[in-house]
Parts: sequence; structure tokens; C-alpha cells
Amino acid sequence: MKKLLNKSFVTNLIAVVIIVTGYVCPVQQALVKSIGFFALSGAITNWLAVYMLFEKVPFLYGSGVIPDRFEEFKFSIKQLMMQQFFTANNIEHFIETEEDQGSKMLNLEPLLNAVDYDKIYENLVSSIMDSSFGGMLIMMGGAESLAPLKEPFTEKMKITLTGIVESDRFKTALKQGLDAHKIGVDIVDNIEAVIDKRLSELTPQLVKEMVQAIIREHLGWLVVWGGIFGGLMGALFVFA
Repeated sequence: MKKLLNKSFVTNLIAVVIIVTGYVCPVQQALVKSIGFFALSGAITNWLAVYMLFEKVPFLYGSGVIPDRFEEFKFSIKQLMMQQFFTANNIEHFIETEEDQGSKMLNLEPLLNAVDYDKIYENLVSSIMDSSFGGMLIMMGGAESLAPLKEPFTEKMKITLTGIVESDRFKTALKQGLDAHKIGVDIVDNIEAVIDKRLSELTPQLVKEMVQAIIREHLGWLVVWGGIFGGLMGALFVFA
């Protein structure tokens, strides 16, 4: 509240100076005093109204409204976050957009390179040897007779897998596997739990400080404009 106090002090000081000037100036004393008193009353009234937002004043009903209603403020904060920002539809739309962009930029080459093609080949050879063809291959030199097929098999397998993952059918299946609606609902539930936990830690003092931090600069100008418009009303009062 330092900036608010500075603006209030300067405004009130100027109003007091105008009042004093009205008593000593040789001309238009009534006009100058009226401007000063109205400016002072406007500035003090606005300062008191601002002060009453955050602090309880004895015998003044409605003062300290922010600390007194901090539970309602907490609820309003949660409603604002959950209904305007973190809705299931908003998150679902975001996930679907990311999925669409991801399908265009998805690079599965590192995944394909990570496949152990040697292991696939060894399992294939093992299956053949365990089959009815195994006896025939033993007569032709055993598993070693298939060694020349290893490199062509590996290259063919890479081409086949690449074609599969780049097909529309595979991409559609991948997208269906990522249920944007379910993910969105889960995210909303997690966000709501985090917000509830944080709000449960808030105290009236913390809520007051949060609101002050947001609007303290503008509250100071309320006092300044109260003094200015009060002075103008004082001048109009004299002329009227």
C-alpha cells in the first residue's frame, strides 16, 4: 500500500495547502477555500473507501469486505479458472490440435532405427528350424545356409515397417488410441485438485495481499481523482 499512501498523502497535502492559501490570499478567498475543502473531502472519502475494502473499521458496516468474504473470493477464483480457462472442451480441442500437428510432424525414423532387426531375423530362423523345414535345412547346411538372406530380409523389413507407420490406417488407429476426451477430463480433474489444494492454503490475509497486489496502483489514482473532482465541485458550488 506504499504507493497508495504516497498518492493519498500528496493529494491531501495539496488540498490542505489550497485551504491555507484560501485564508491568506487577498482575492477569491471563498472560491479557493471551497476548492480546498471539497478536494480534501473527496480525497479523504475515496481513501477511506479504499481502506475499508481491506481493513475492518469499527462501527462501519461493510468495511473489511475482502477479508470477510475471502471464502467467496476463493470460490470465484476457482470458478474463473475452471469455467473460463481449464474447461474439458478447451483442453480436448488443444489436445486434438496438437495431435493433428503431431501427425504431420511425427518422425518415426528413430523408432524404426531402434528396432532390433537382428533379433527379428534370429527368431525367424529359429521358427523355420523348429518347423517341418528344419530337417531339410539341416541337410543343406543348417541355419548358416540362410545367412545370405539376412541383409535383404532386414532391408525389406525396414521398408515394410516404414510403409505401415506412414499409412493413413496406422495414423488413424494411433489417433483413436489417444482418446482426447478422456485425456481432457483427466487433466481437468487433476487441475481442479491442484487448485482446490492451493485455495485451501489461502488465508484472509493472503487473499487481501493478492487483491492489493493486483489493483493497488489504480486504487491510488482513485484518491487523486477524488481530490481533483472534489475541487472542481467546490468551484462549481461557489459559482452556483
